[in-house]
Amino acid sequence: MTTDRPWLYIILGSRGAGRREVVADLIQGGLGADDRPAILLPAGEPAAPGDDTLPVAGRWALEGEVAQVELPADATHVFLLLDGGLSPVDQIEALAAWLPSAACELARVLCVVDCGLAEKHAELLAWYDACIHFSDVALLGRREGVANKWMSDFRRRYADQHMPCLFEMIKAGRVKNPALLLEPEARRLSHVFDADEWAGIDLSDVEFGTGEEDSDGEALSAEDIDPDDMPQVDPYLERKPGGGRAITIPQISRFLA
Repeated sequence: MTTDRPWLYIILGSRGAGRREVVADLIQGGLGADDRPAILLPAGEPAAPGDDTLPVAGRWALEGEVAQVELPADATHVFLLLDGGLSPVDQIEALAAWLPSAACELARVLCVVDCGLAEKHAELLAWYDACIHFSDVALLGRREGVANKWMSDFRRRYADQHMPCLFEMIKAGRVKNPALLLEPEARRLSHVFDADEWAGIDLSDVEFGTGEEDSDGEALSAEDIDPDDMPQVDPYLERKPGGGRAITIPQISRFLA
């Protein structure tokens, strides 16, 4: 797992889900002595107990729709935690726009699931649907007191959808195989972080099917345009004519203490 640029790991999950403990375990159990890990915390989250024991290199911020990220110098692995009290979709959209010009390589997106919180509030399934849509790995934590049936139903929910995302259990803040989870293999359903061949091409003034011509000079209709040749919009990033999201998710802050 070598690259001239640092590997970036994006960590999703709600505040209080145990993301810091998981990142600490991934660093301790999945990285080597010569690796130089660094953690970027979200600017909007307060400091948490134990932050002073972690390799925290700074904070990143979401300003409007723009991600302001300063990558730490000399790091080989950067763990960037999303703000667990804000929309993961807005933050993912901003980071996807920032990433192509960033001096790093996306390794994986991981989501830490607070199972106790999700069991208590059924509305949050839609929130976790969004997180897992963007994730390569879902780590199931905070399982103390959670019914076995709920756990089975939660996992079956995504198995029935044939989600490629890996699902692993967290036990006492630890995962079974940290090195495996850090392997930079994309398993997410979303393509928002994939290389975009349409990047930099402005299609705002192009009216397909209204005057375009094929190689023989014949006018093309909308039926002649292959949808697979057009840039695809992630369903969670798609917006309605009024500007709102086509798919809405709950505000996680309403469910946090």
